[in-house]
Amino acid sequence: MPADLLNAVSGDVMLGLAQAAGAIVLCAAVVALCGWFSVHVEREAALSIARGLVQMVAVGMVLAALLHGALVVGALILLAMMVAAAFTAARRLQGMSGAVPLCFCAIAAGSGVVIAAMLATGTLKSDIAMLVPVGSMIIANAMNACAQAAERFRADVTAQVGEVENGLALGADPAVAVAPQVKSAVYASLLPRLDMLKSLGLVWIPGVMAGMMVSGASPVYAGIYQFIIVAMILAACGITGLIVVLLMRGRAFSPAGQLILRRTEAVKT
Repeated sequence: MPADLLNAVSGDVMLGLAQAAGAIVLCAAVVALCGWFSVHVEREAALSIARGLVQMVAVGMVLAALLHGALVVGALILLAMMVAAAFTAARRLQGMSGAVPLCFCAIAAGSGVVIAAMLATGTLKSDIAMLVPVGSMIIANAMNACAQAAERFRADVTAQVGEVENGLALGADPAVAVAPQVKSAVYASLLPRLDMLKSLGLVWIPGVMAGMMVSGASPVYAGIYQFIIVAMILAACGITGLIVVLLMRGRAFSPAGQLILRRTEAVKT
């Protein structure tokens, strides 16, 4: 067994597990309080907590084993994360055929372009210890943007079928008929990230900056680097949200330009 894996089973790990137990107790208390007000999320919370802990421990062990691996190893890890993100985002599109590849294309394009740009400019190093954590943050936000944009577009179109079909009846191109829904969906996916940038440093100090400061980096440089990451997250979400909506727009109409995305499809399971 590699030495890094042996070192993982150490006093620090046991301390971390003990601290995690304290966090779980606090979460359980909050879930119990919610249950008192008839908000029952006990099963989902228990599953989410268990999955989150197991997954993070597994990720830590994998990274410990591959800490000094080549760029291709890091790229494969990020690709696997994109696939998992696509399956997660596609859950918001139940009933839509081809939702997983559609989400994967959008997430891979958005996060892939941004990660490649950061590598090319030297903002992000190819070392797995840096590439995977930063890349995962970009992918996770792209996944959320994908789900938000796709869900908003489908909800708006299915709720406004009459308006869209009126536009088609008046001779509007399908892209023009759903232009307001496209704009609304993309904006919905960008709004949380815009708020992140606005509140950066005032409401919250993200983990990357805090980690860099703890490791001895200049607070000013740590702040600038954190801004770069949040800005890149915004860029990835913009690309992802736009692509997923454009792909869905293409599937919303038949080759003859008839609207086929309707409420019956949206609620089908």
